Amino acid sequence: MASKDIRFFSPKENQPIIKEKVQPKSLPTGYISNAGKIVFPSSTIEELGIDPENTKFRVGTDQGKRKIKNLYLISTDLESAFAIVRTGRGYSLPLEVILLKGGIDYTAQKYTFMASIFSHEGAVGYALAISAETPVEKVPYTGKPRGRKPKTRQGASE
Repeated sequence: MASKDIRFFSPKENQPIIKEKVQPKSLPTGYISNAGKIVFPSSTIEELGIDPENTKFRVGTDQGKRKIKNLYLISTDLESAFAIVRTGRGYSLPLEVILLKGGIDYTAQKYTFMASIFSHEGAVGYALAISAETPVEKVPYTGKPRGRKPKTRQGASE
């Protein structure tokens, strides 16, 4: 009888392959205050690696767009650039007039942004993708009524 080629398995091959679920790290976020300031929480400043005391930014947006959807902060050494200001627990960048001209009505609606790092002409830049925050609608309560029963007006109907 001719010998057959037999493939033998090892105990390791009998183990199920478990893929590690790698959750993508969410981008750092911030918001636009009612006063028109771009607010960076301290955690966002740390994640982006910004030195708030020494860093100044040139602020820009997409060319030819009327409404601001992305705001770009490019670090620079120019004295005529925007500086980050310490406010409360975080830092802010006052841009009231620029935001209003760009169609962002920060007094009527709350806006948030997600920040990402990019390179622009050899300098470190930060892209802020601005979006309106949608309020979470509360689902009406449909269960059993609780508390005191409302008084009925029996004498008023006479």
